[in-house]
Amino acid sequence: MIFKAVGEKRPYTDHGFTVTEWAQLPPSQVRLAELITTKRTLDLDALLSEDSTFFGDLFAHVVKWQGDLYLEDGLHRAVRAALQQRPMLHARILDLDTIDLEEFRNRPPEQ
Repeated sequence: MIFKAVGEKRPYTDHGFTVTEWAQLPPSQVRLAELITTKRTLDLDALLSEDSTFFGDLFAHVVKWQGDLYLEDGLHRAVRAALQQRPMLHARILDLDTIDLEEFRNRPPEQ
């Protein structure tokens, strides 16, 4: 199996993270075998297009919740990596187990 599990929805409450907030999280590598998907279906056009970034961020979005890693956005990137026999994926990880969302949003901008 490519992923730890295949899910249909996000089991955690909506974090409300914006594209700008996701961009503030540094990308890191995550093993495909540790991911639980939050979608069961994939748009094949997005998967098969060589130059596709499928709109938005270049990195997948992963949410860590209760110790598990959920692939929230970027399923096409993860499947493409698996088809290319790459066990890792570059992703931005939002750790809901440790982050204080209010504190994150109210911190001063980096200079």
